[in-house]
Amino acid sequence: MRSGVKVAVVGGIFVVVAGGVGYGGYNLYGGLTGDDGTDSTTASAKTGPPSADEIDETAKDFLAAWAAGNGPKAAELTNNAAEAGPLLSGYSAQASVSKAVITPGTAVGAKVPFTVKATVTHGGKSMPWSYSSELTVVRGLTSGKPLVDWLPTVVHPKLTKGASLKTGGASSPPIKAVDRKGRELTAEKYPSLGPVLDALRKKYGATAGGTPGVELVIASADAATADQTLLTLAKGKEGKLTTTIDADVQAAAETAVKKYGQASVVAIKPSTGEIRAIANSPAGGFNTAVQGAQAPGSTMKIVTAAMMLINGVVSGPSAPVECPPTVGWEGVTFQNLDKFEIPNATFKDSFRRSCNTTFIKAITPLTKKKIAGTALGETAGKYFGIGLDWQTGIVTRDGSVPESSGGETAASYIGQGKITMNALNMASIAATAKKGSFRQPVIVPQSLDDRELATATPLPGSVAQALRDLMRAAATGNGTGAKAMAEAGNGDKGAKTGSAEVDGQGKSNSWFTGFADDLAAAAVVEAGGHGGDAAGPVVAQVLRAG
Repeated sequence: MRSGVKVAVVGGIFVVVAGGVGYGGYNLYGGLTGDDGTDSTTASAKTGPPSADEIDETAKDFLAAWAAGNGPKAAELTNNAAEAGPLLSGYSAQASVSKAVITPGTAVGAKVPFTVKATVTHGGKSMPWSYSSELTVVRGLTSGKPLVDWLPTVVHPKLTKGASLKTGGASSPPIKAVDRKGRELTAEKYPSLGPVLDALRKKYGATAGGTPGVELVIASADAATADQTLLTLAKGKEGKLTTTIDADVQAAAETAVKKYGQASVVAIKPSTGEIRAIANSPAGGFNTAVQGAQAPGSTMKIVTAAMMLINGVVSGPSAPVECPPTVGWEGVTFQNLDKFEIPNATFKDSFRRSCNTTFIKAITPLTKKKIAGTALGETAGKYFGIGLDWQTGIVTRDGSVPESSGGETAASYIGQGKITMNALNMASIAATAKKGSFRQPVIVPQSLDDRELATATPLPGSVAQALRDLMRAAATGNGTGAKAMAEAGNGDKGAKTGSAEVDGQGKSNSWFTGFADDLAAAAVVEAGGHGGDAAGPVVAQVLRAG
């Protein structure tokens, strides 16, 4: 704050120190009295942004009440006392914070950064705990008073709505997770694995042979979400857990996504379904790579191509098809990028260049069979395992290809409409095309807990071969994925690019999936534009590491 105030609890007595001189005192709910002795709560209601003095005074009063362990009083100084109260009161009652020194920094506008140096005490164990956060002062909508704009992140930057801080015996023993070669995996070295390691600990900590310790954690309101350890007061005994991750591929994935503000990538071994890497940017938060749900754009044409081949719409990669600049379906017009066209096209040409109109024209023959709105979903589920409740070893979200009608059917054939996927789903689709059959992705061996894995029907041999030929064409020559895949190393390579439009977003999301020998990967970069421009290099870097 501008005055350089330090707020502390010393021997259970609240003290405010500024320039070495003690000052101030308590009011029940009005905060500290000002230097002139007037109560700040008696001022007439105001409008407009809070002044610099109001920001300083409100921040000082709030931090003082919080540091003193007076949660109800601190909550009354926010614009949402009902939500703030339990979290602020729980700071001492549930988190077992026995002492806290909170030091405000210099306000930037209405934001006041601060540092917390606390002591957590539980069961005779004490440990120091420090971190930084910030608060924002706003004008109360009805009272006109300056108030702290309530967010859980005020208490701790990693807190989310509904989550709480708790100290006690850990809900599960700690684990020492290792990759497939026995190399240790930590969130410090591989930040994207933080949520994954927490989830693995929650599910397999007991069976891995460890014993729990005493920890301060962020406990989620969702029972399915693993606790996030913030401080260890007493270490438990680690149990060893072997995963399918490959440390080299994981490191490449972490580096690749870091170039973008919002990106995710997953790598899978097609022959086994073993997950080799999971990475997100930003790392450590919501695991978009395996739990996201976004339209996959033209990467979905792998499944659409399989549907067309299986249902006799085309006979193979060399079959003649139409690729006009635009095509209409039930009043909706679709077009190719820059309205390109391919005269005398083959199916391979259209896949290589990602011709939207070729795939939408497939609706007509399927409509005659009365399966236009269901065939894509049936193909995705029956042959690619989409929507079959994958038991990977951690919580993941299945892809979704719902029944469609009208213009939505046309959009779904090119990966738009109501279709949702994530990088895990699309990496598995590429892996299925490469292998010729679906292998459900896993991050720990099935033998660990004998969970039931999803199974699917192998692709007909001619269809699997055709899909590989199509993806190889897209990864070479004038294929849309050729530039990116040139950096993926040598060997047998295939790819499919995609860009998915998002309402209200200027640039489309960039998608890319591909394989190189016995490794498949998929990536999405939000607002990254064309698939080969952003997501493509991410996938290539991961494949090269494998």
